[in-house]
Amino acid sequence: MRVLLLFLTFLLAGPLQANPFETKPDFLPVNQAFVLTHDRQADGQMRLNFQIKDGYYLYQKRLKFDGLAPEQQPQLPPAENHHDEFFGDSAVYRHQLQLLIPATAQGQLRLGWQGCADAGLCYPPQTTAIDLGGQAMPASDQATDQALASDLQQASLAWSLLAFFGLGLLLAFTPCSLPMLPILAGLVLGNGASARRGWLLAGVYVLSMALVYAGLGVVAALLGASLQAWLQQPWLLGSLAALFVILALPMFGAFELQLPAALRDRLDRAGQGTRGGNVYGAALLGALSGLLMGPCMTAPLAGALLYIAQSGDVLQGALVLFSLGLGMGVPLLLLVTLGNRYLPRPGAWMNLVKGLFGFVFLAMALYTLRSLLPAPLLLALGGAWLIALAWAAWPALHRLPALRAIPLLGALWGGLLLVGAAAGGDDLWQPLQPFAGSGVQSAAKAEDAFVTVSQPQDLQRELDAAKARGQWVMLDYYADWCVSCKVMEKQVFARPDVLADLASVHLVRLDVTADTPASRELLQRYQVPGPPSLIWIGPEGDERRARRITGEVDAAAFKQHWAQTRSQG
Repeated sequence: MRVLLLFLTFLLAGPLQANPFETKPDFLPVNQAFVLTHDRQADGQMRLNFQIKDGYYLYQKRLKFDGLAPEQQPQLPPAENHHDEFFGDSAVYRHQLQLLIPATAQGQLRLGWQGCADAGLCYPPQTTAIDLGGQAMPASDQATDQALASDLQQASLAWSLLAFFGLGLLLAFTPCSLPMLPILAGLVLGNGASARRGWLLAGVYVLSMALVYAGLGVVAALLGASLQAWLQQPWLLGSLAALFVILALPMFGAFELQLPAALRDRLDRAGQGTRGGNVYGAALLGALSGLLMGPCMTAPLAGALLYIAQSGDVLQGALVLFSLGLGMGVPLLLLVTLGNRYLPRPGAWMNLVKGLFGFVFLAMALYTLRSLLPAPLLLALGGAWLIALAWAAWPALHRLPALRAIPLLGALWGGLLLVGAAAGGDDLWQPLQPFAGSGVQSAAKAEDAFVTVSQPQDLQRELDAAKARGQWVMLDYYADWCVSCKVMEKQVFARPDVLADLASVHLVRLDVTADTPASRELLQRYQVPGPPSLIWIGPEGDERRARRITGEVDAAAFKQHWAQTRSQG
């Protein structure tokens, strides 16, 4: 028996020494444990900055700078000694590492590095390609989105929030944000809200819109998918358009939109003493506005998404996007609430306002479906909407000689839109263009100028061929659901003078319409948040990162941008 007990003790010694409740530590992904950013300094030097999470370290001897001449190698700062089981005694960096690349360095730097965690994990060696440019450029010439991402990495949270709030103020007056104004105005003015109630409704609207805007951006960045593609799902757009139609019908007296009686009575008891609009409706419309604005790609939004994707700092990314949304909403809030003071007292004219905003909601339904409907059908619906609006406005305006012509001109233009749509037209401002015979030809000529690819290997083939010829390349990120892409195709790339300027450039269109692994890989290659985005590749095959274009631009701005890019080499 004693021998048996000794044998069992020996057999169980190993398992008993192990803690059955012990769990393995959770290790960060390598791009979150070691966050690498780079920016151009005022003196032309390129600064590389590693932000290293606590409990992680970089090996000094694993830093490689391929593509730099020996005299251009950066000076490494002193490192601390560390002993581990992988490489024995080593010099390592913790918390932060900054390196300066001389301003004379050109071309592409292939930065190699490797790091480990104190808890016992060593990551595989990493390689990052950094475009040093054909010539040194000052910090003011950095690409806006990359500069914003770098600023977020370096700046304090308070400064980042203030900066993005200011950017939001500027974006409030862009075409991307202006569709919010009639929605907010219909919410406040269309319900005859008092000044205090108007402030409350508008404030809830803006707050809800900013929350949705921030949430969508963070979710899209974390999932690694395009925010625009997700928001352009047909079921989502169709639901939004149907909701706008439902909101429009009560404005015309078709029915009274009400909550169930039991819930309405409870809300009435809770909100006695108030008039004009419902807080819950304001929150709903604010959320819808956030969804409508999501597809609008701007440099500030791209910079915030790029920062989130690079650093994994979801909290700061969410806060700056929220601040951006607040900045976009505040001017609209002021216009609606302060402007309400100069309107006459509620009366019969409010019925006219309700009818007007009914047409506004119908217009928003068409705006929501603009990427799904065929262009001629969208033009026809726009013409019908304009004729209906003119017919509804005629009783109120025909007695005023100065305004009598407005509904007549509206009806005339609506008729021209219907005629143009019947002929296959798609241009709101040139509805009769099909009869001139030039619209289709110019669009086809612009499309033929591009080589369209949807697979990463096809893109690489085109890049290799252009590099072998020593030719510039312009990559145009495009999607069928991207309205701004179609606008630029018609108003920029269909112009003969633009095509003449690009005669020596290899034009490649990256079709990322479908949300597939191939599309995500194409977007990830150059860290593009979504279309429209234009990437310039130099004759030697390196991107001119500081010269990329994010968002919609007109022909004049595009021509000037390309001229500056070409002159800088």
